[in-house]
Amino acid sequence: MENLVSSVGNIFAAGTDTTGTTLRWALLIMAKYPQIQDQVQEELSRVVGSRQVKVEDRMNLPYTDAVIHETQRLANILPISIPHITSTDVTFQGYFIRKGTPVYPLMTSVLWDESEWETARTFNPAHFLDKNGKFVKRDAFIPFSAGRRACPGESLARVELFLFFTFLLQRFRFTPPPGVTEDELDLTPFVGFTLNPSPHELCAVSREGF
Repeated sequence: MENLVSSVGNIFAAGTDTTGTTLRWALLIMAKYPQIQDQVQEELSRVVGSRQVKVEDRMNLPYTDAVIHETQRLANILPISIPHITSTDVTFQGYFIRKGTPVYPLMTSVLWDESEWETARTFNPAHFLDKNGKFVKRDAFIPFSAGRRACPGESLARVELFLFFTFLLQRFRFTPPPGVTEDELDLTPFVGFTLNPSPHELCAVSREGF
């Protein structure tokens, strides 16, 4: 019961911050790359129309799903995972790590690995699409950490991100404020407990028909 209460508390506290931060990155990126926003909204209009998006729609929205995954990969909001402890003696890449040693996984080393991603430092939804435009999973996509101690709220976070992002993109077009160009929108993160977007402003313009 103590573990259950702690896990639920973590989902509310940590999940609220990480999901909100990821959505802020997603909207900033949409405003910076309007051609990508166009493709997301075209797919939503073609597949879903004006009705509310359902979780089941994800399989028919491969480009939108790829954009969400690529946002998580590039934003890399938790570059260092929470500490783990080795359960046995282990040798890793030539280093001996004794049982009981705290280990901090560096997620950046995987999410920005140039041997895993074709354009590791560039926002590129094609990282998650095959030549036919179908969504593909990538083993190097681990924003929720990995192994038996991965984020317990991963499945909930995936649903939240998909529904919130699609709801917003259905109803609004996101643009820089007057006097600011797309190129001037800065993707340099503001370093804190999580990597947040630098302070910025966006305009949310209601789309006709919504």
